[in-house]
Amino acid sequence: MKFEHLIQINDHQNPFVPKMTREQLWNGLVLRAEFPKLFVSYLDACSITSRDLDSLTRSLQFGELKINDHVQFSFLSFVHYQVPRQGEIPESSMRMTIEEPTPQGLLVRFTYDSGHTEAEDMENATYNEYRFSAYVEGDIETIKVLREMHDQGRLDNLLT
Repeated sequence: MKFEHLIQINDHQNPFVPKMTREQLWNGLVLRAEFPKLFVSYLDACSITSRDLDSLTRSLQFGELKINDHVQFSFLSFVHYQVPRQGEIPESSMRMTIEEPTPQGLLVRFTYDSGHTEAEDMENATYNEYRFSAYVEGDIETIKVLREMHDQGRLDNLLT
């Protein structure tokens, strides 16, 4: 299953929604990778197992399920999550890309690839509808948490 969707960050038509800078949005997306428990309530534990200038590797614990992933950063541009094949879990990826089609008109494009073939996607069409809905809801929740952090001043001066 491959799909993508956009979430608007700054709305020039709504003066009541505080505007985020690209840097603040970037800081929030990096925080999501480094401290995922702030964003994913059902995550039991996360440990960063390695780190370099533009990436990190994590071990995530969801009850009995353990998932290892790799997160790549492109400064002020995107955060790319890659899950390698692990047992019955296929290789998959998700990318959050900051877009700015107009000055300060920030958007985040969420792009998913479940790693399944077209035939597998056809077999799992009903399940994929639920997966799509869950991913979109999770992404909306991520932006909601980022907005709350922004309003509290927690996204300033964190550039990595």
